Amino acid sequence: MSNPALAEDVRASLVAELMSARRAVRDAGNDPYAKEDARGRVDTAKVALGERGPVWWTDGAPDYNRYLAKNTPYADWYAGLDG
Repeated sequence: MSNPALAEDVRASLVAELMSARRAVRDAGNDPYAKEDARGRVDTAKVALGERGPVWWTDGAPDYNRYLAKNTPYADWYAGLDG
């Protein structure tokens, strides 16, 4: 989840950069240097969006973004979902 405090124009610019970087990863093929550079761009954009790196919320809640739902306090809720 992106940081909702980002201005819409900033968020849109960062999303555009993220998509460009993802295309660069795809297009890098077997070039390890191009792929490394593109992956760095993806990471930079994701950190700027608040999807990676330090948490952007201030209520003290833990960060469960990179956990499987079944391995969090939301496990029972997740298990009860249809689908």
